Amino acid sequence: MKPSPLVSIDAPIQPATPTATLDRFAIDSHKLIYHPHRVAQWLDARDDWDAARSVYPIYVEMSPVGACNHRCRFCAVDYIGYQAKRLDLEQITPRLQEMGNLGVKSIMFAGEGEPLLHKQLPEMIEVCADSGIDTAITSNATVVSDKFLDRALPHVSWFKASVNAGSAETYADIHQTRADDFHKTLDNLQRLVAHRDRHGHRCTLGAQSLLLPENRHEMVKLARLCRDHIGLDYLVVKPYSQHLFSNTHTYEGIIYEDMNQLASELAAENRDGFSVVFRSNTMRKLGEQQEQRYPRCGATPFFWAYVMADGSVYGCSAYLTDRRFNYGNLNQRSFEDIWQGEERKANFSYVQKQLNIRDCRTNCRMDDINRYLHALATDSVAHVNFI
Repeated sequence: MKPSPLVSIDAPIQPATPTATLDRFAIDSHKLIYHPHRVAQWLDARDDWDAARSVYPIYVEMSPVGACNHRCRFCAVDYIGYQAKRLDLEQITPRLQEMGNLGVKSIMFAGEGEPLLHKQLPEMIEVCADSGIDTAITSNATVVSDKFLDRALPHVSWFKASVNAGSAETYADIHQTRADDFHKTLDNLQRLVAHRDRHGHRCTLGAQSLLLPENRHEMVKLARLCRDHIGLDYLVVKPYSQHLFSNTHTYEGIIYEDMNQLASELAAENRDGFSVVFRSNTMRKLGEQQEQRYPRCGATPFFWAYVMADGSVYGCSAYLTDRRFNYGNLNQRSFEDIWQGEERKANFSYVQKQLNIRDCRTNCRMDDINRYLHALATDSVAHVNFI
């Protein structure tokens, strides 16, 4: 498919002010600064594989199931094909326990499918809790079982629903589903809030929306639905980023300019206990050239990993199905063996010496982390001893 022509969202949020940039969860930045020991391991390792092999990821994204009940117009992983594959609870349980023992701190269940379609996801989350691993969910929230509420929600750190419109009609068009799913999602989010509050769980509940030409005019309405109708803690409004391998190119040329007015309108919806996180920092960075940021990726293959629904372990979610980033399969090998194995060693060398980050996904999940690592590893900031 040929790329679409440039699509401009020229809607007139305020230049950065404390109110407009309220982001108490640091969603529009990074949190690697809270893991100095692991960063020190990375600094010591650098180009030395013998030292790097035992630097385990802090964070893992895991896809419990490949199937999805929506076909969103913007889906980054549509090229994988929504395959009916799923992680087996019996096989993944010892791997999760092993991850916890090896220093994995968190797992976000999301992936190439809708995670809540896996009926044993609550049991996986219980295993993570018992193994000292924090868990989170990114979901379309159309399927929330009572079992999930009773067994999973008590252990989940945060749950974020993908709600890309403020009306049923626009939602159905963008998510490529029935309009009734919009109301089902709102109802399920209300159930999550009610259950959390009733039982005193600490789970943070939020929603997120890509900012698209079709939904820009509904963002304030969506914020009010999230705040007043549902009772969520936050709404994230973020830019679209083209995935390397996606079949869809509908929004490839989208331009985010003159966002001050929308940012101001959304900032006005902030209240005690509710905030709109408008990702202006991420939007601003879209216009930068990759080489202006850092010369190579420092995060891969160190600080994160991705587990597909078939059990394959990848070093970067932007390169799913690319054999160069596939380290092995959890159905066949232990996580320790995979992480210290020859495939990751080869990827370590490839990322260090050959990967051209100009070919990487713009504003990838590790972008701010890479900026931080680059600053630590170089003399890009002068007078660092004057703290």
